[in-house]
Amino acid sequence: MTNEPISAPPATTHVDVVADEVTRVFTWQDDARIEVRNLGSEIVIEANAAGLRTLAGHLLTLAKDGTPDGAHLHLEGNNGLEEGSASLVLERCGEE
Repeated sequence: MTNEPISAPPATTHVDVVADEVTRVFTWQDDARIEVRNLGSEIVIEANAAGLRTLAGHLLTLAKDGTPDGAHLHLEGNNGLEEGSASLVLERCGEE
């Protein structure tokens, strides 16, 4: 994270997503801070401990049995990520 002022955590601490009539809940831990930077040849995801647990929870939610391929979550500055972050999409894809 940078030394810039930290934006407030998301106003919503959970999001319910319905895909193929299956509800998935994405939850943010209190004080989660997540920043995504695009450095050209690499992407940096920087987060405090609560932010890392939040991302891990999002990934586990997408990995649950019955979650359809293509289910995804968009994260952006002031929508789950720190202001000024590059957008991030977490998406489940088919088995290979």
